[in-house]
Amino acid sequence: MSARQLVPLAAMLSLAGVIAVGGWLLYRTPATLVNEAPPPMGPTHEPHSVVVVHIAEGDSAAEAGETLEAAGVIESARLFRTLASLMGVGNRLSPGDYEFERGVTAVTAIQRIRLGITASNVVTIREGLRSEEIAELLEESQVVSAAEFLAALEDQYDEPFLTQLDHGSLEGVLFPARYGFARDTTGHEAIGQMLAAFGQRFEDEIQPRLSSAPDGLSLSEIVTLASIVEREARVPEERPIIASVFLNRLNSGIPLQADPTVQYAVGNDPASVAEYGFWKSELSLADLAIDSPYNTYANVGLPPGPIANPGLDSITAVLEPAETNYLFFVARPDGSHAFAETLEEHTLNVCQVDPNRPEC
Repeated sequence: MSARQLVPLAAMLSLAGVIAVGGWLLYRTPATLVNEAPPPMGPTHEPHSVVVVHIAEGDSAAEAGETLEAAGVIESARLFRTLASLMGVGNRLSPGDYEFERGVTAVTAIQRIRLGITASNVVTIREGLRSEEIAELLEESQVVSAAEFLAALEDQYDEPFLTQLDHGSLEGVLFPARYGFARDTTGHEAIGQMLAAFGQRFEDEIQPRLSSAPDGLSLSEIVTLASIVEREARVPEERPIIASVFLNRLNSGIPLQADPTVQYAVGNDPASVAEYGFWKSELSLADLAIDSPYNTYANVGLPPGPIANPGLDSITAVLEPAETNYLFFVARPDGSHAFAETLEEHTLNVCQVDPNRPEC
């Protein structure tokens, strides 16, 4: 949200007329692995070829280490066992069929088996990406082509929470996390993993709070507003405050005037994407007057759906917003925001951020 935003309604209408693995946010993926026998073992193995190794329920670190050494994944079962003990893992290993490249370090193998990361291609989906950006990231990571991923967004999926969505797309529920993808993953399977991850958070964190959601917001409305909060917030502690500003404006019938929604609309133009990327940083007056239901300068209320895929913190901020009377905020150079209840206070904040603005 820029300094020009959150102006009075009359002015808006006038304008419209013109690597610590333990810290990973991890979704433990199902083992959709290639069912083929590993190549013969021996000294002639290619160092980075992929092999599937089965770790059985109850296997000790010693047994797991011997299995990995025999498969050529690690060099020393003894080192694996010793490091597992030193790292406090002991025999607490997650069973499953693991894809490994041969020649990985014992530490890497221990960390993956401890956390149950069965697939070898690990990709981080950051908070605040739109589906096209996720598609490009997966293609760059050699998981699946962008075209296949985008086409699979039109498929049918059976996650129970989907019946509560009414915005007509999967934007907003492709849960940001670090995923392990098998080497034969399809677009449908990749999306299925992301939806399953959202479904887990929905069951554990979101659904229990839905009945007390602010203003009786639906799941689609919660995710839509959370996606805007995700794109606006740079300081984690400000998420609930930013959510309160938008909720206050919704309750007052004041347009949200959120730049990210306009950026999303502009980002649907391939020519703009080619020049500026999906999130054009400097919006022009023409951009702010774009004819789109996602233009929250020209339209009152929420846009018709999410503009990105928010993380759990932004969703929680909408479900549990701060109690404020703020209607305005302006971004400081460090990414934090100055909040205000009145236009006069907001103008002072704007001038402190940018003394060279005409109104200052």
